[in-house]
Amino acid sequence: MTVSVGKIVPLSAKRTWFLSAVLAAFGTVVCLGIAGFRANLTPSEPLGLWRIINLDRAVRIGDLVFVCPPVTDIMREARRRGYLRRGLCAGDIAPLIKTVAAASGQVVEIDGDVHIDGKRLPLSQVMLMDGQGRRLVPYGGGVVPSDAVYLHSDFPGSFDSRYFGPLPTENILGLAQEVWTYAP
Repeated sequence: MTVSVGKIVPLSAKRTWFLSAVLAAFGTVVCLGIAGFRANLTPSEPLGLWRIINLDRAVRIGDLVFVCPPVTDIMREARRRGYLRRGLCAGDIAPLIKTVAAASGQVVEIDGDVHIDGKRLPLSQVMLMDGQGRRLVPYGGGVVPSDAVYLHSDFPGSFDSRYFGPLPTENILGLAQEVWTYAP
């Protein structure tokens, strides 16, 4: 019985360079991810590079935070519709960058706009249809539960607590810090 040994063909210099560049880029992305850096590709906040900063205190109204959405039917549908990107949170969802607009015990009312403890939240109009004409179901309002926050973005088309309600504070990864961003 004879065994044929295949010929080993060396990679061309261009292929070697390209493969090296791809591996270097991948390695850089992995290292930046481990160091807490994230790319924001949605218009809810400026586009670009952000960093997750450890939150060594209680979360406050006005904090800009990274938060992992819980795996719920609302979030699965949002992912299916393309409102949420792929990422490292449970359910293969990317963390959101949102501002804490209300905390435990505060009352959220929705009547076309969001009101927190009776005061209108600026830039909070609730949409009933998304950009593709699909129905959006607004959060019904109520008291923000213990250990939860109501999250908001000033961007009119943002998918935030106007639609999914308060999220647990345990889902907050940390404060969101702009590193290198561009606001279109």
